[in-house]
Amino acid sequence: MKALPFLCCLIRPSAAMLRVTVWELAVLAGHLLLYPTGVSQEQAEAVRDAGRPPSARTKPGPKAATATATTATASTTRAGTHKGAHAGASAPRPDAWSRATADAGASAGTAGTAGTGRPVAETDSLPAPAMLPTEGRSHPPVLLLHGFIDNRSVFVLLRRSLRRHGWCHLEALNYSPLTCDIRKAAELLGRHVEDVCERTGHRRIDLVGHSLGGLIARYYVQRLGGDARIRTLVTLGTPHGGTRLAALLPAHPLVRQMRPDSDVIKELARPAPNCRTSFVCFWSDLDQMMVPTETAQINHADLRTRNIHVSGVGHLAFPVNGTVAAGIREALASTDPTNPAQSENPGGAADEVASDQASVA
Repeated sequence: MKALPFLCCLIRPSAAMLRVTVWELAVLAGHLLLYPTGVSQEQAEAVRDAGRPPSARTKPGPKAATATATTATASTTRAGTHKGAHAGASAPRPDAWSRATADAGASAGTAGTAGTGRPVAETDSLPAPAMLPTEGRSHPPVLLLHGFIDNRSVFVLLRRSLRRHGWCHLEALNYSPLTCDIRKAAELLGRHVEDVCERTGHRRIDLVGHSLGGLIARYYVQRLGGDARIRTLVTLGTPHGGTRLAALLPAHPLVRQMRPDSDVIKELARPAPNCRTSFVCFWSDLDQMMVPTETAQINHADLRTRNIHVSGVGHLAFPVNGTVAAGIREALASTDPTNPAQSENPGGAADEVASDQASVA
């Protein structure tokens, strides 16, 4: 009897669900066509990275990360000026900037985290890190993280939208479809974030994660001390509370971690006092992968969160939807993404309501 409503939906689906399903199939076809592009982009970046000096390629080790994390805390305590978005004059393209300042970025001593999830002791004895020319004069870099069995090609339209509106530092990270642990993927993300900060000279960056990518990013921020590096985390159709649909593919360990009762979901529900990252979560009433659909929201007492309801958007369409892209730009341009009234870009394309639960049509 409990399955009867679901069978009725299959027999007599709503017009909205039919439209979303057709659009999802079109988006899926586009993803399949663009998938090789994402692989080739990764290979091209590997070739460019091989041509950089070793100092620009090496990821900071635990000792270096600890030292830079202490420096970052001291600098933030004295200055208190590195929250919010940086708006202003445009900067060079990220690849050209990386090649021009690789050595300078490696020796600048930019901030980091110890990656242990424990608070870093404050100190006033260390000098503030050197500020490279881009910090304070442009938007912080934006790192894009794809979902399960996908790659960076899913963000082709979103990257174009952000670049056209003034975001110069845009990067995307591919993680292997053979990844079996969200925790390990979060550690990989942390190393990449450190590399982006080192190359661009920004102490903090923004992060956009689609589906599983948002869950990996949240684990990094909330459990591995990534809140020292991530200013704003935007998630698109991410199963923050786990999705019951994961029970349909129990063999894959990564999918099992997306169950509502998984250890990872329980870890994310634990207290997270003094978390410095702002969370903006886009969720849809027609997201077929989120069961229930409200699981794509964050409801956590310790986190500064804004949940944005998008009507009539399927799971795969989040990264290519124009309204969602406008909402992402608005969140990344805001000094306080969790408060719509504080946007630096008034008159943005996304409709807002002055409450924790926002809605865009």
